[in-house]
Amino acid sequence: MADRDYLGEFEHIVVLALLRLEDSAYGVTVRQEIELRTHRDVSIGAVYATLDRLETKGYVTSRRGDPTPERGGRSKRFFHVTATGVAAVSRTHRALQSMTEGLVLSRSYA
Repeated sequence: MADRDYLGEFEHIVVLALLRLEDSAYGVTVRQEIELRTHRDVSIGAVYATLDRLETKGYVTSRRGDPTPERGGRSKRFFHVTATGVAAVSRTHRALQSMTEGLVLSRSYA
């Protein structure tokens, strides 16, 4: 990936959730973490679509867990941020910091 590749807003949030959740990051826990921390409703479809896109970009990898009886014998798909993903989130974070540096966000821009 080029040094100019930045994460979109939701991609950024999803990667941050994965980093927080570490080894317990799968679709449902990612959704719960995002809803808990951002106070916004998130569809599980949006989470999985974003995870798939991030995996295609090489920012995350996934692995299948063991099948569980609670899930009818289905396995969970766990996600992990790659070194490339960590670099992308850092790059995006630095860009956002640079863009907001020196702004006084409390005044009205209306």
